[in-house]
Amino acid sequence: MIAREWKCRVPEAHAEGFTAYLYETGVRDSSATPGFLGAQIFRRPLIGKIELTLVTYWKSLDSIKAFAGEDISRARLYPEDEVYELEPDVDVQHYEVIEHGFIPGGL
Repeated sequence: MIAREWKCRVPEAHAEGFTAYLYETGVRDSSATPGFLGAQIFRRPLIGKIELTLVTYWKSLDSIKAFAGEDISRARLYPEDEVYELEPDVDVQHYEVIEHGFIPGGL
């Protein structure tokens, strides 16, 4: 399994709207791609901004290419990102997942 990590920052005022937009674009498009296994979105406050991290999980690098294009190291951005004053990382990171497990129902 491969994890794909992308980060961005938005002004606090756009955090909720951009999170919904992220579901409508990146998460929806990822989940419609064969080989997609799941996603997580993390958020943390910065000074005057919110940082969001999207981690998607994939069966293979070829699955990621089907979503991201030939250069999988580049972020897939969307035309309306600038409406949210998005500060995106243009590069993404990929990791081989060597352990994954969650306790059903939490701790």
